[in-house]
Amino acid sequence: MTHQPTENLTNHQTSEQPAGPLPVLVFGGGGHGKAVIDLVRALPGYRAAGIADDRLQPGLEILGVPVLGGSARLGEICAGGIRLAANAVGGIGNIRIRVSIFERLVEAGFDFPTLLHPTAFVEPSGWIAPGAQVFPHAYVGSDSRVGFGVILNTGVIVSHDCTIGDYTNISPGTILAGEVTIGEQALIGMGVTINNQVKIGAGARIGNSATIKRDVPAGAVVHAGQIWPERL
Repeated sequence: MTHQPTENLTNHQTSEQPAGPLPVLVFGGGGHGKAVIDLVRALPGYRAAGIADDRLQPGLEILGVPVLGGSARLGEICAGGIRLAANAVGGIGNIRIRVSIFERLVEAGFDFPTLLHPTAFVEPSGWIAPGAQVFPHAYVGSDSRVGFGVILNTGVIVSHDCTIGDYTNISPGTILAGEVTIGEQALIGMGVTINNQVKIGAGARIGNSATIKRDVPAGAVVHAGQIWPERL
């Protein structure tokens, strides 16, 4: 997917927007959807105005937020005044599902706020792209770059000089040492530790609690609890 350049991703945030917190559509009403709703609510500049989900009936409520419809209604919802969206489909098991949701939202005309929880900390030289979600107590170190649509879940530590590619999902409690590079569309499980200067290839999947000591090729799978490589 080719997403819009960062400088163009806020083109709908103009004087046409109503006064007060900007409305955000949350795509996905599952467990991660609930977490995203609470993340949006923690930010004074935004409010969760509705949910889009192809599996839920319109009129239902999730944490008090109404389900407005599914993918077929995205254009209508955007035209009706909700012009920002948060992708609450994590893509665990198949990251392409998460990417496809972004594609639908872009096609419908939505832009993507950067959602940074008040308890998360980003060093002044760190950089977070639009569409990223940074959950409570996460840390982004000096001169690190977090790409479009990335999830940094609760308690993730990204040390100095790291680069995280677009759409990557990093689960709670993971620790990246300095100068780690993670390619786009990677899935990193809970409690993973990644050593200095390691490169994780695009589309790689790292299981819970794995310890990564050397580079992981694109598309590779490291199983839960594994030390990679097993022999150094």
